[in-house]
Amino acid sequence: MTDPAEGRLSFTEMFDLPVAVDLRTAARALGIGSTTAYRLIREDEFPCSVLRVGRRYRIPTNELMRALGIEDRPLYSVDLKLDADDPSTHL
Repeated sequence: MTDPAEGRLSFTEMFDLPVAVDLRTAARALGIGSTTAYRLIREDEFPCSVLRVGRRYRIPTNELMRALGIEDRPLYSVDLKLDADDPSTHL
């Protein structure tokens, strides 16, 4: 048996996901196997809302990210260097 966390999505991959993902992708992000994910849905214990579209499950990415404790959008810290020759950078 393989460890489900081995295929876990990286932080960067999470921000490249579409608006909604399939159950297997959500399970990978959560570090659980698809069998466990299906069981959690049956028991109404999946950590975020699940949409049923026909015979398939779709999980809204923003709710999946919240369940993982990830903000909706990443914040990047940028080093701003003031250009001594550019007066518009001086306050």
